[in-house]
Amino acid sequence: MSNSETDNPAPATPVSETFFQDRAKQFKALSNPHRLRIFMTLAGCLEPGCVMESDVDHYENCQREFSEQLQLAPSTVSHHFKELRNAGLVHMERQGKRVLVWIDADTVKALRSVLGG
Repeated sequence: MSNSETDNPAPATPVSETFFQDRAKQFKALSNPHRLRIFMTLAGCLEPGCVMESDVDHYENCQREFSEQLQLAPSTVSHHFKELRNAGLVHMERQGKRVLVWIDADTVKALRSVLGG
């Protein structure tokens, strides 16, 4: 590597204020241990961008399983899912009797970039 390359590194790409606000919102959502566990469990089941499709009964059973695992009321687990959705960490869409849940690949990539990974 020549001296000119080390003396004049490429300028860093500026990052928007929105980027920092979005990441802060996501890390805040993940600062709750129950939401972090739910998100990590979903991330272990779903690759970013893959969609979990289930009928409403199966989805509700999934929430019940989280409820039992975390020893929380089902309404509390539902609240945690809502908070993860509001932070942009998961997407949920109801289509008739089916519920689609997925983790946004771009969001995971952005979180990793903040952590240096």
